[in-house]
Amino acid sequence: MADYDLTKRIAPNLDRHLVFPILEFHQDRELYPDSEIKKAKIELLSQTNMVDYAMDIHKSLFNTEDVPQDMVDRRVEVVERLKLLEESAAPLIKFLQNPNMLNELRPDKQYNLQMLHDRYQNFSSPLSQLQSRIWLMHWSLFIFFNHESGRNGIIDLFLYDRYLNAIQTNAPHLLRYLATALVVNKKRRPQLKELIKVIQQEQYTYKDPITEFLECLYVNYDFDGAQKKLRECEDSLGFAWLSLMLAEKLNMKHDEAERWIVNLVRNAKLDAKIDSKSGTVVMEPTHLNVYEQIIESTKALSIRTHKYANLVLESAQPQAAV
Repeated sequence: MADYDLTKRIAPNLDRHLVFPILEFHQDRELYPDSEIKKAKIELLSQTNMVDYAMDIHKSLFNTEDVPQDMVDRRVEVVERLKLLEESAAPLIKFLQNPNMLNELRPDKQYNLQMLHDRYQNFSSPLSQLQSRIWLMHWSLFIFFNHESGRNGIIDLFLYDRYLNAIQTNAPHLLRYLATALVVNKKRRPQLKELIKVIQQEQYTYKDPITEFLECLYVNYDFDGAQKKLRECEDSLGFAWLSLMLAEKLNMKHDEAERWIVNLVRNAKLDAKIDSKSGTVVMEPTHLNVYEQIIESTKALSIRTHKYANLVLESAQPQAAV
């Protein structure tokens, strides 16, 4: 599991207090030495406003009810800062808590953005918006994978154009979670095609057993390779249930397997022939011609270039007073 651990990639996109559940998860599963986990917790606490939690750890560690004076002083500072933040966010919070004011929102997204802009705040630059989307997606993982309908939520958010572009631009490792959500969600399987296209585009910047499993199955039609990747999925995630769930598609009775392959060929519109007597399937991988390959390879580059060009133009212009 440690070989495929994404903590180092995810942590920079989280507030420090959100890293604690990840460390506790690793501690419970003994993924790393306990001493290393404790040192990491102490280091995280030293740079946070979680003073009460730090006090509790200190009391537990030294078996005392007394805490250092610097912790007491730090707590006073944190409480004062919290009050200031609440005051600055009060107008927007009041708006969100008022049903009558919420009724002013319309299906027109541009109208809503302009209305909120005029009343409450100046929206950040495209680069800041991109970073905010990446942070939001990382934070949302704590909710989506612990909520009854979270699998649908992660698909709806991550496959939305601007968020999918953010993944491709700065956070391709999030494809692991999107792939998992789609695989275990039968009703959303048709959207696998869109994900697989992205996986192919990003295979040179990120890959793991889950994305490679989908690539083996739906791009290369390599069933032996898919079986191998299933075993690696179990190793990387530490959960046999996912491997078993996926293996159901590759460990069926003859009639069931034949129906599944027929559906795969039909839905993906593959150039394939099925010989029921010999029990073989002849598939020809669909290769893009040279022009289509260039378009697919440069599609994401064009979007990124456009964004950076806008940033250059904005930085060259004087900022209007808020």
